[in-house]
Amino acid sequence: MRSKAELESAIAKGGRAALVINARSRRGRRLYGRARRMLREAGVDVVHVFPVTDPTRLRELFSDVLALEPDLVVVGGGDGTVAEAVGHLAHRDIALGILPLGTTNNFARSLELPMDLPGAVRTLAVGEPSGGKVADVDVGWFESTGDPQGEGPAGDREHIFANMVSLGLSVQVAEKVPHALKRFLGRPAYALTAARLLPGHRAFTARITIDGETRELATHQLNIANGAHYSGQRIARDASPDDRLLAVYRLGDERRLRLASATARHVLTGQWRSLDDDAFLTTGHVEIETDPPMRVDVDGEIRGTTPVSIRLRGNALRVIVPQTFVDT
Repeated sequence: MRSKAELESAIAKGGRAALVINARSRRGRRLYGRARRMLREAGVDVVHVFPVTDPTRLRELFSDVLALEPDLVVVGGGDGTVAEAVGHLAHRDIALGILPLGTTNNFARSLELPMDLPGAVRTLAVGEPSGGKVADVDVGWFESTGDPQGEGPAGDREHIFANMVSLGLSVQVAEKVPHALKRFLGRPAYALTAARLLPGHRAFTARITIDGETRELATHQLNIANGAHYSGQRIARDASPDDRLLAVYRLGDERRLRLASATARHVLTGQWRSLDDDAFLTTGHVEIETDPPMRVDVDGEIRGTTPVSIRLRGNALRVIVPQTFVDT
């Protein structure tokens, strides 16, 4: 593995780069051509472009990407596309660059990347005065019950996640949100879908074990975050994908109205709250059981059911971030 400075130097000197862009994401289809042109004008030498029109092929496509032995893989798309890339690029001597073209872009926000395309492209031009830098950040690793993936030679990588593991109402919302509404409204489509589904959602009991101590709580929504954003909003001012911590927190208790008020509080006050607050449990390893068993949402994809074990892998991913990002 090269040092971060060595990898950054290789990229700045025109190292081999590949572009994977989800042409079916909310903005990817519209901005595909513009993104290619802007990268070229910024001096990012993309040797091969992989436009993705069938997201089910992402996994096999990354085998072709890695065969190029790139120094930089630029991914244009939403959280699902980025999450797939993270699983393939973690623990490798390759930097991940992100063009946030999705609806919520949670992991890109956690990396403090510009949400506009010109700003994101400028960040990728390392070596330039307005360019970014190579940093190493944390990823998560999980193991759930009945996960249909995660077997075979690449099994360990299939368990890596970028931003968050979720249980509860958000799983139903992710499945039920109309694609047309999401394309038209963006993030508010999730809130509207949640409001429609909440009256019929049943609370569950979660048993959370950290360092041998088990806590039991009731809720409609439980999140385990490696990143700093949920639904496009910051969860705490000091949360970061580079803090060596998983943040475990619930939204409300077993009462449905508490979920609504807790979600509103999350949106309004997340940027001022701290991980030291009582609302959060922070750890590097957590075990979760639920009654009844709950489906496990991992970066927007259903991956088995509880019980689920979640661990942190510190500094496992090389990424291009703004110069202002605090790299520890």
